[in-house]
Amino acid sequence: MSDTPGQPVEAASAGGPAGEPAADPAGAAAARAAELCERARRLAEDGESDRAAALFGEVLALGDTPLRARAALGLAVVLDDSGDVAGAREADRAAIATGDAEYGARAAYHLALTHERAGERDEAEPAWRIVVDFGNPAYLPPAHLALARLADDAGDFDRAREHWEETVATGDREYGPLAAHDLAQRLLERGEPARAQRILTAGLKLIDRASAPHAHSRLAVALGIACLDQAIGAFGAALGVAGEHADAEVGPLATELLARTLPLRGRDGEARDAWRRGLTDSAIAPQVRARLRREFASDEGDDPAELWWEPLLEQSVAEGTLPALAGEAFGALDHMYALLAVRYAAEPADRRPGESHEVIGRAVRVPSDYAWGPLLHESFAERLRLAMGPTAALPPGWPDA
Repeated sequence: MSDTPGQPVEAASAGGPAGEPAADPAGAAAARAAELCERARRLAEDGESDRAAALFGEVLALGDTPLRARAALGLAVVLDDSGDVAGAREADRAAIATGDAEYGARAAYHLALTHERAGERDEAEPAWRIVVDFGNPAYLPPAHLALARLADDAGDFDRAREHWEETVATGDREYGPLAAHDLAQRLLERGEPARAQRILTAGLKLIDRASAPHAHSRLAVALGIACLDQAIGAFGAALGVAGEHADAEVGPLATELLARTLPLRGRDGEARDAWRRGLTDSAIAPQVRARLRREFASDEGDDPAELWWEPLLEQSVAEGTLPALAGEAFGALDHMYALLAVRYAAEPADRRPGESHEVIGRAVRVPSDYAWGPLLHESFAERLRLAMGPTAALPPGWPDA
């Protein structure tokens, strides 16, 4: 079969031979259009874009046939593939103009994509709106999602939310979860975790966990974050207005829950404020302090008030700096151990007089480089006085003098 078009169909003005019915020009044109479209489709699939474009063009030249929208879309696709974006867009508009529910909607979708690909957001938006106006269920989800993101980029949250919700409402398993995640993120940023939970729950219902585990996990984590934010709001509400006494029964628990949950959302400063408020509220301070020390080691009979490091531990827990404090303590221990171990491991013959005293002094001075060093020195001086009597005294400026 030749891939070039045949002779145009001639319309008989006075009918056919005697006794035969008059020819149907419209039917003949439709049949010819169908034949050309099918040949063009095969050529396009074989990569012969130029010949396919020529055949699609012939269909358009036949006028208003039932295949006009299909041919225009086909022409738009092959022209786009060959790099003629302007021609492709013109063909898309021809398909849209037919009002065809299937190929007109697909052409509007294709037109919008060409603008988005070129970064032409202002031109993409009306194209996406045309897709929505066609109302074809197959293309509504991506169109609404695209319009939501365009509105979001423009700072119009209300319009973006409307399109995100429309996307989720389509029940589409690909675009619905994406819209749910986007909208939930914005709702969380606006302090609306309950609404975020509802939209994420709706989005999760659209996902088959077995076939889309990543999408399911992504929304499940977002739902967990929404629950955390809602819990933070509830714990804060339980404590009442800042500056007033919290409820003696629930205040300590609410303080601990709030202070330990806030860091999970990266709100460390607010967590410190929560502990500080509880520890300075006379109505709940003892119970809050007990909860703060929940994970501390047993005192084994020692009075925590007499241990110089206890206030440091409490402060570091309340401020979220316990890992840093632990790092300092182990660093100091490592330094002191190294100083003493080197001296201990040396051969007796290699030791010079007075060296041991010098090394011990250097080890004792190691804590001076840390913020808590003075507390350790002061604690030792006090214990020395208690052990040796009030006359016991250390040299001025000890141990750094």
